[in-house]
Amino acid sequence: MDFTMFGPGIVLGLGCIGSAIGCGIAGMASHGVMTHVEEGHGKFIGLSAMPSSQSIYGFVLMIRMKAAIVGGGLSSMSAVGIALFAGLAIMVSAIYQGKAVATAIQASAKQPAIFGKCATAAGIIESFAIFAFVFALLLL
Repeated sequence: MDFTMFGPGIVLGLGCIGSAIGCGIAGMASHGVMTHVEEGHGKFIGLSAMPSSQSIYGFVLMIRMKAAIVGGGLSSMSAVGIALFAGLAIMVSAIYQGKAVATAIQASAKQPAIFGKCATAAGIIESFAIFAFVFALLLL
């Protein structure tokens, strides 16, 4: 059995799993809030999509990791190690970003003036996924 592409699969899978969970959490909050407010639905939908970016990080890492393995610059075992820990960091970031976005949606429905401040907190959580993404790229 060939495990050559196990690492690229792990990093893509974990990024997508995290994005799906995070967007699901945020989307459910968005749906609940939209039944109680008459306007501003677009901003709630936009916020609920924030955790989807982590799947892009996983996708880019998968492509770069595959190229490094095929090119001989990265062993399969090193790829698994990088993919596992970078992928977990990206996945956890997406999940917690979804939770933060869910509370941001709920808070900004009650006080629309704090929308930007709430979105900023979700952006801070995104930075940890970016750190993991960049650090993984540096290891490839």
